[in-house]
Amino acid sequence: MTIINRRQEDILRELDQKGYVNVVDLCETHNVSTVTIRKDLNFLENEKLLHRTHGGASKQPIYAFERDVSDKEALQVEQKKQIALEALKYISNNDYIILGSGSNIHYLSRIITGFNKLTVLTPSLKVSLELCKEPSIDTIQLGGDIRNSSTSAVGPIAEAILGQFSCNKLFLGTDGIHLEFGLSTSNALEAHLNQAMIEVAEKVIVLADSTKMNIRGFGKICNLNKIDVLITDDGIDPETKTKLEEIGINVVVTGKL
Repeated sequence: MTIINRRQEDILRELDQKGYVNVVDLCETHNVSTVTIRKDLNFLENEKLLHRTHGGASKQPIYAFERDVSDKEALQVEQKKQIALEALKYISNNDYIILGSGSNIHYLSRIITGFNKLTVLTPSLKVSLELCKEPSIDTIQLGGDIRNSSTSAVGPIAEAILGQFSCNKLFLGTDGIHLEFGLSTSNALEAHLNQAMIEVAEKVIVLADSTKMNIRGFGKICNLNKIDVLITDDGIDPETKTKLEEIGINVVVTGKL
C-alpha cells in the first residue's frame, strides 16, 4: 500500500478541488522549497495519482487527444445539455451566426427552434442535418475536406467560402482552454478554420464543459483575449474562473439539471 505524507495528502486534496496545482503556490502554502514540492509531485505521479505539467500538476492529462465526436457526445451529457440551453439565450431572430463543430455545438444545434428568421454557417455535417429540419433557418454548409472523426469540413475550400461572409456571433467548441496556451483543438486544420471563423465574427462565444479547463490541444486556435463569452458548467475551479474574468471574458456558469 502506498504511504503518502500529510503534505502530499493536502496536495491531492487541492488537486481534487481545482483540477490543477502550481509549484510556486504550493511552496507558499506549505512553506517548503521548490525542490521539495517537485519531489512530492514526481512521487505522486509515479504512484499514478496525478499528471505532472510544466510548473505544476493536473488531475487529468493536460493534452487533449483526437476522439470521434460520437464518443465525445456520450461524455458530460447533462453538463453539455445545460451549456446548450444557456447558449441558446445568445441567439436572436435575424442573427447571422456561425456554429463550429464538436459535441457541445451539436447539442446546441438540436434545440435551435422557434425563430422567425436565422442564417447559420457551419462546417459540421451533423449540425447542418439538425438545422435543416427548421424551415425558418437558412443553413450554409461550408465545403472542403471532411474529417471522419468530427464529420466536419476543414481546409482551404472551407476557409475561402467563410471569407465571403460576415457574422455577428460565433459559437465555438474546443478541446482545451489553457491560461497560458489559450484556446486549442486536437486537429491543426480545424484550429486554422476556427481562426478564420473568429476573424469574420463580431462576438466569440465558446461552449466548453469544465473538463476542458487547463487542457491543451495540438493546434492552437487563439489567445484567450479573443473570447467574449465562455459558457461552462459548475465544475470549473473558482480560481480558473477568476483568472479568465481578469482577462476580460464573461464566464457564464450553468448549474446542474
